[in-house]
Amino acid sequence: MENIEIFEKWAEKYDEWFERNRFVYESELNALRKFAPKAGNGIEVGVGTGRFAVPLGIRYGVEPAKSMAEIARKRGIKVYDAKGEELPFDDESFDFLLMVTTVCFLQNPFKAFQEATRVLKREGHIVIGMIDRDSPIGKLYESKKKDSRFYRHANFYSVSEVLKWLERLRYREIKICQTIFNNPKEINAVEPVKDGYGDGGFIVISGQKGE
Repeated sequence: MENIEIFEKWAEKYDEWFERNRFVYESELNALRKFAPKAGNGIEVGVGTGRFAVPLGIRYGVEPAKSMAEIARKRGIKVYDAKGEELPFDDESFDFLLMVTTVCFLQNPFKAFQEATRVLKREGHIVIGMIDRDSPIGKLYESKKKDSRFYRHANFYSVSEVLKWLERLRYREIKICQTIFNNPKEINAVEPVKDGYGDGGFIVISGQKGE
């Protein structure tokens, strides 16, 4: 990830965001729960402070920002100091792999997807939570990027770009859902989760590793 020092310095502020924006957080969790496997050995790449891994029952994480990793460890996650492009695991180590708002901070997203594929077991699942650059909320985030402590250095991608990467890596059984249909600052209730993409700002894509 680029600009790890931002997350090093502001780990507590990052973690507090989930308390201040609980309805956004719950909406995103609901979308992830739709596709995240209920059982199996899972890992989150870019685990941050563990806000998604813990409720989704994921025990392992990868996080290069030490202060973020420390918070995740306090929540019971075994965190490895590594980057998504170079995962310190053997081939076919995990049943599923999660990335939540990680893609936009990766230096080389396709290489990270290649690594994710390598460490997934045959027929394992990748689950990606992302901000869709082409959605109304994605365009809002893009326009206000310079005002954001965390997203200032982010590179947002479209769903179609991510789908092309998954196609190149021969994933199958692709499923997509979406949530966050209103400005996150104005959300005062849990948002619905709908199939597909194009309207929601937060997208979850699931794919099964091919042969």
